[in-house]
Amino acid sequence: MTTPVCTSASDAAVSARQTRPYPSFASYVRARQPVLLRTARSLTANPSDAEDLLQTALAKTYVAWERIEDHRALDGYVRRALLNTRTSQWRKRRVDEFVCDELPEPEPAGGGDDPAERQALRDAMWRAVMKLPARQRAMVVLRYYEDLSEVQTAEVLGVSVGTVKSAVSRALGKLREDPELDVAR
Repeated sequence: MTTPVCTSASDAAVSARQTRPYPSFASYVRARQPVLLRTARSLTANPSDAEDLLQTALAKTYVAWERIEDHRALDGYVRRALLNTRTSQWRKRRVDEFVCDELPEPEPAGGGDDPAERQALRDAMWRAVMKLPARQRAMVVLRYYEDLSEVQTAEVLGVSVGTVKSAVSRALGKLREDPELDVAR
């Protein structure tokens, strides 16, 4: 009696579906929402826009849920949907928001060092990151806030690793020269 060496593609697809790490879309969203929301927050100016952006990207993912064969690549799929959606928003942006000089202070959190100083530094860093060109900002966010490698960042954005390295290097140079961040040094 011989054992088959190769199974058919349909058998492989059925077994792959049975071993999916996320049996349903809802379980995926429950497990990965905090990380994906952090990514969306990195791409927008305020938390409300980040939630809207994530909701739109998740709606696009839900529509394609049955077509996505490799569930290990779901985060990359959603990140790509976030970036594409945000890029579309930039292109057809209406200017109905006004920039203000001061941001309201959040409620102080109990803990170690001064929360006001931490928040001021965080705000200064975000203002500096938001000054970067869109492409450099996306690379810095994916590389340092999402902690992706250069190769992963290049794959998400569809560019070469060399492009990621040079763009991130230029972006970090701009951040080092930002006068608002002199306080942190």
